[in-house]
Amino acid sequence: MSGFWRLLARIRNYRRQFFLSVASNILLSIFTVVSIPVLIPFFQILFGRVSPSPVPPEGKDINDWAMYYMSGLIDNYGRDKALLAVCILVIVVFFFKNLFRYLALYFMAPLRYGIIYDLRKELYARFLDLPLGFYTNERKGVLLSSMTMDVMEVEWSVLNVIEAIFKTPVIMAGSIFFMIYISPSLTLFVSVLVIFAGLIIGKIINSLKKSSQDVQETVAELTAHVEESLGGVRIIRGFNAGEYQSRKFDQENNSYRSMVTRVVNRRDAASPLSEFLGVSVVAILMWYGSRLVFKEQLAPETFFAFVFAFYQLIEPAKSFSSAWFNIQKGLAALDRIERITNTPNDVKSPVKPKRLESFSDEIRFENVSFRYQEGASNALENINVSIKKGSVVALVGSSGAGKSTFVDLLPRFYDPAEGRITIDGTDIRDADLEDLRGLFGIVSQDPVLFHDSIANNISFGAIKYSRREIEEAARIANAHDFIRVLPEGYDTNIGDRGLKLSGGQRQRLTIARAVLRNPPVLILDEATSALDSESEKLVQDALHKLMENRTSVVVAHRLSTIQNADLILVLDHGRIIQAGTPSDLMAQDGPYRKFVEMQSFA
Repeated sequence: MSGFWRLLARIRNYRRQFFLSVASNILLSIFTVVSIPVLIPFFQILFGRVSPSPVPPEGKDINDWAMYYMSGLIDNYGRDKALLAVCILVIVVFFFKNLFRYLALYFMAPLRYGIIYDLRKELYARFLDLPLGFYTNERKGVLLSSMTMDVMEVEWSVLNVIEAIFKTPVIMAGSIFFMIYISPSLTLFVSVLVIFAGLIIGKIINSLKKSSQDVQETVAELTAHVEESLGGVRIIRGFNAGEYQSRKFDQENNSYRSMVTRVVNRRDAASPLSEFLGVSVVAILMWYGSRLVFKEQLAPETFFAFVFAFYQLIEPAKSFSSAWFNIQKGLAALDRIERITNTPNDVKSPVKPKRLESFSDEIRFENVSFRYQEGASNALENINVSIKKGSVVALVGSSGAGKSTFVDLLPRFYDPAEGRITIDGTDIRDADLEDLRGLFGIVSQDPVLFHDSIANNISFGAIKYSRREIEEAARIANAHDFIRVLPEGYDTNIGDRGLKLSGGQRQRLTIARAVLRNPPVLILDEATSALDSESEKLVQDALHKLMENRTSVVVAHRLSTIQNADLILVLDHGRIIQAGTPSDLMAQDGPYRKFVEMQSFA
């Protein structure tokens, strides 16, 4: 239940709505409790059981005082008008009871949905903040399920019962107090029956949290499978793998069907079972209470009020029971959300960061080693290199040599396991993270674009750029010509991941994005490796313009594109095995020369 109390702690952001809702629930509870004894004079008048009481009673017995006031009312206005007055009193009491019921819900709505808003906002911010290593072990569909299905489950299963938590105890306490006041023995008799019924229902509810958690995990797997299938539909059709994917989905869907059927059957069993046990308790109560009436140990109208009080107790008790079931169900979803929000992130700005607003001298790798997981082999091993301002440094090596890992360490997508990286003498772990990443412009092998207009993709993350600046960046990136012939020009929506454009066009937009940002350091991670020759020529020309008077770190797939590099680093299994200018390395009989000869032969 600790997760439940942590969720309730979020109420502090909505104190006004909370206190107004609590006040309305308390007034609702008061009028609910008051509605019980107000029926006694109605039955007394109806059955002609009001005896003359001209003298005020000496004690505090409610029945005696009610009899006194009813006697005076009948003497002054007659039996019919007295009955009308009592009926009006009943209407007034029930009017205020239902008014405050509505107000309690009215003030609770912004609180409920405000907490859900905060929860989604926190979860999304966490998605953007978590280190990249987290996503290597997670499926996107599972994360999407947490944002959608799990948050909805928390809304309906947990926050839906906050009202019950603050309303039902008051109603139950008032009803029980009135029942004890009327007949302690009859109340004790009923309590034994209720406890017995509650134990039976409780056994069904206790097993539901684990089952509900399994259901949510299965839904997450279903969502992940659908997300992967939608993303890879071209490959699925190309390899005639539709039937294979359908079988996998059918297995997961069938597992979900079986699991949710068992959970729903248990949940549905609670309602008819509780109703049967409730009716049984009421029937026994009526039998036992009637015997007390027959023995004149209890007045008939008082017994009717007692039955009504017990009825008022059953509804809150049932809602409290349902609330407990829903809480168990919702906490399973909340556990999954908190697994994400509580995941630690070691890559963050220090408490007192050093400002790093410019780059004026060099970037240094000092004895840097890195591994993706504790206990795994190093992806980089004892790297020592200096990248001077204004130089072009190229990284060469076979797949898995550590090239992309090298450039990922620069903007602190990961932190070194050993050693340090400095910019102008400042350890990047001591710098403000936004300052650090503001120094870099990144153009990756797979162009990352968003379902938005071309202009918004080029100016992505900033609104300070004018349309003239955006167009100038597109011209430098050789993108302006194809953009201006599109139906809506720079306002054309490029679709999901930019799929309305060709690969070369998408890559030139990412280059325009980097040009507009005008960073002092440029990272090019195999930016032309996936392009055809014509597109490569246009993109390469754009890259040359982008790299002018700029420090560049280039992950090279096609070695012909780095002939003007100032320094080439040849990596193998995370180690630098060769370093030098292109001419120096070609003069040596080493790995770089072999790479060049292989590509020339190809």
